[in-house]
Formats: sequence, structure tokens, C-alpha cells
Amino acid sequence: MKTLIDHLANYAAYHRDARNVFSHFIGIPMIVLAVTTLLGRPAMPLDAGPAYLTPAMVVYGLSCLFYLRLSAGFGLAMTVILAGFVYAGGAIAALSTGAWLAWGIGLFVAGWLIQFVGHYYEGRKPAFVDDLAGLLVGPLFLVAEVAFAMGLARDTREAVSAHAH
Repeated sequence: MKTLIDHLANYAAYHRDARNVFSHFIGIPMIVLAVTTLLGRPAMPLDAGPAYLTPAMVVYGLSCLFYLRLSAGFGLAMTVILAGFVYAGGAIAALSTGAWLAWGIGLFVAGWLIQFVGHYYEGRKPAFVDDLAGLLVGPLFLVAEVAFAMGLARDTREAVSAHAH
């Protein structure tokens, strides 16, 4: 199985142009919010109380397991960040059906358009075209980039730089 360094280095190889990376800081959060919004329905009651389960919560749990398997620190950061997206997506999913779909689909389409503009500048296709794991690695890449910019995870940054191809 691929390691954190493997995933980040492979993703980084597709994201060397600063304009592309910048576009990802806009597009990826939009896409993540869109997915958590669209998967925020149906809300299935777990008992007679207020507890419920949505497809977004199931995907969240599985995604967190993926991130935590790669790294405890980055996995914990992703768990906290994605919890906020699931919460926000759930709030949007609670709106009328028309508003739920408009926000979900609108964010999804706009987010991907921004991503593809970034890849136009990069001159290279998105990473997920060659490896579907890139769809999960994208948000992790942003968290790693922020950590690196803050001077955190220096060993990880050096290893990613050494292995990016």
C-alpha cells in the first residue's frame, strides 16, 4: 500500500505551477462542500431520538480511516477539517430540495471548472486521471501545503520533494 509520502509526492508532481496550486485552494474546498452537501441526504434516523446517519457521514468515516492510516497527525487534521465540511454540507442539505441541489451541483461544477483552469496553467492533466486516489489526496495535499508553509512536518516536506516525479 502507498504511504503518505507516495501519495503526496505523486500528487505534487501534477501540481508544480503556483497558479494551479492556488486554484486548488479554491476549487477543492468547493468540491468537498458540494460532495458533503449532495451526500447530506437522505438523513436516516438511528432511533427515536435526534440521531441520524447520512451517506456523507459514511464517506466521512471511510475517508478518515484512509487519512489516519497514512498519518496520525495529518489524519487527525483531516478528521477535524472534514467534520466541519460534513456539518456545513448537512446544513445546506436541510434546505429545500431546490436549494440543496442548486448549492450542491453549483459548487461541484464551479469547483471543477476552477480546477481545470489551474491544470490549463499546469499544462498537465489532473492527478486523479492516472490514480483515482488523487480524489482523496487533493484535500490532504492542501492541508500538507499549509503545514509545510507553517514550518511543520519538515521531514515529510523533504521526503515529498525528494520523491516527486
